Amino acid sequence: MYKNNINLNLYKDFYAVSKYGSLSKAASETYTSAPAISKSIKKLESELNRELFYRKSSGMELTKYGKELLYYVEKSFNNLSIAERNMIEEDNLERGKLSIGMPSNIGSFFLFDKIIDFHNKYNNIEITIITGSTSKLIGLLETHKVDFVIDTSPIDVELDEGYKVKELDEVNYSFIVKSDSNTNINSIKELSNKQLILPIKDTANRNDLDQIFKEYKLDNLNVLNLHTSEMIISAVKKGLGIGYVISNLVVNDDSIRILNMKEKLPTAKINIVYNERYLSVAPRKFINMYIDSSINF
Repeated sequence: MYKNNINLNLYKDFYAVSKYGSLSKAASETYTSAPAISKSIKKLESELNRELFYRKSSGMELTKYGKELLYYVEKSFNNLSIAERNMIEEDNLERGKLSIGMPSNIGSFFLFDKIIDFHNKYNNIEITIITGSTSKLIGLLETHKVDFVIDTSPIDVELDEGYKVKELDEVNYSFIVKSDSNTNINSIKELSNKQLILPIKDTANRNDLDQIFKEYKLDNLNVLNLHTSEMIISAVKKGLGIGYVISNLVVNDDSIRILNMKEKLPTAKINIVYNERYLSVAPRKFINMYIDSSINF
């Protein structure tokens, strides 16, 4: 029979144990006792007629039913968190939070100055920047750990209903060398015997570049694969070879020189991913002021 008198405290304790993996840790974090939380879990299991945890010496592990329940409970508590923010954040931004997910290379030229300006205007707003892969950032967005994501295409992650992707800008990739390097090449074909410093394989920007190498029949290239643009730029500055990064990262760096290639190199579209329903006052204000004033909330 359907119950309309749901005991939220039971679900709160379930969420805590799911999050921390043990009764004692959950009790410590929620300022209650392990026996009290254990009693809540047993009561919830009895009401749902489902075993939610495996009790192991190493801690509490979710069963398949527990994992299914956690999906909905986590969304519910995250929604409550958003609702609370909407209630307490004031239109004049005397208090509030702003959390953005984006790759570090995009943030350094696309958002950093804007974040500083926003902070100077509204210094009571707590700002958090989280970096990571597209899949990680979208996961944080859908669990409301970040308010919105700025990332390059393709956003090859399936989005839940209500989430939107809007193109903001397009940037170019370039080959770069140390400014005092005597390397002077202007064609893809001339890279065949050079030391290259490239993004790691199977990333979107590397896949586009590898396709060009394939078209020009460049095989067995001398490549140093590095995980981040910051590492590639650092290696170039040390004179280790020819790097490949978004041009915007180095246009104001006198220690780096962009090679002018006659072939057209790949571009990347910068996008914002968001769900209007879950945006509180601070992120809405930031988006309209610094990202895209045409987005209507």
